[in-house]
Amino acid sequence: MPMTSPDNLAAVRFAFLTPRALPKAETLPGRVVVLDIAFAAETGKTSFATVTLPFITGLGSRLAAWVDHHDHERHVDYAGDSRFVLASKAQHGGCPEMVTPELVARIGPADTIAVHVDLDGLYAGAKWVLGGSEPYEGADADARAIDTRRGNPGPIAVRIDRALRARFRDETLKHRILQYLLARTRAPHHFQEIDAAARLVDPLLEQAQRLAENYRVDGNVAYLEVKSSTPYDKTELLLLGQQRALIAVVRDAGALAIAADFESGLDFVKLFHLGGGMPTRVSVPEARRDEVLAKLAQTAAELGHVSQSRGTR
Repeated sequence: MPMTSPDNLAAVRFAFLTPRALPKAETLPGRVVVLDIAFAAETGKTSFATVTLPFITGLGSRLAAWVDHHDHERHVDYAGDSRFVLASKAQHGGCPEMVTPELVARIGPADTIAVHVDLDGLYAGAKWVLGGSEPYEGADADARAIDTRRGNPGPIAVRIDRALRARFRDETLKHRILQYLLARTRAPHHFQEIDAAARLVDPLLEQAQRLAENYRVDGNVAYLEVKSSTPYDKTELLLLGQQRALIAVVRDAGALAIAADFESGLDFVKLFHLGGGMPTRVSVPEARRDEVLAKLAQTAAELGHVSQSRGTR
């Protein structure tokens, strides 16, 4: 859907992507900027070679820029390509802070802005269209706080994050959020719908709280198997698990979701040889359950031993 911002009279088309399910390159018209899309991790069903590389190759010279902050071992392959601005999560907790006026000016006009489907991606996309300036003061810090789940994001970001968590498949909502950001938050009619969507997450949060009562804690690992079909908010459920132990693991829908605090120092990408992703939140096929739990138990025990050693010094 083309979109026009107050500061950029040229229509820009947004596309909403996820790292594991990239579209055919020919479906994205013109020069393309890719923001907050991680290189695909090695999960068994997907990989960089089968998902990301064909997309990059398909775009060819139409790829204007690829800006991302998720760890991946293949970043080094593009170190000499100025179109790729790649960092680790430790370097940049949020993607929007990587979108600077200098970068936007260097890359030049784009016809399609392809962004990740979460708040971090939408904020990065809006910032790109706005020439590298924040849609509101503190937006970069808000995006970082939401994406790392560290710190206290402001009220605008809290409502947008909740709206996306409630209606994460709704592209109309994502366009409305972009319109609100491109209007520099001076569009109350857009915010009213965002706020209405945000209120829909309450039942999902309540279900997550109910499910969290069934966490089984073993040392520094909190483990939960979800057997209910009632929808819930997975991010909230993992955060509730982290209140009980250093590492939270949720088994559901054929996968293990694993999370720890952003500043824990843990790197699940390396631990499970995934190739890339966010070090402290990953998804692993449930077929690897025994291996995953064994490695997590060993890692958690080693961390506990280190903490005790430091405490006695």
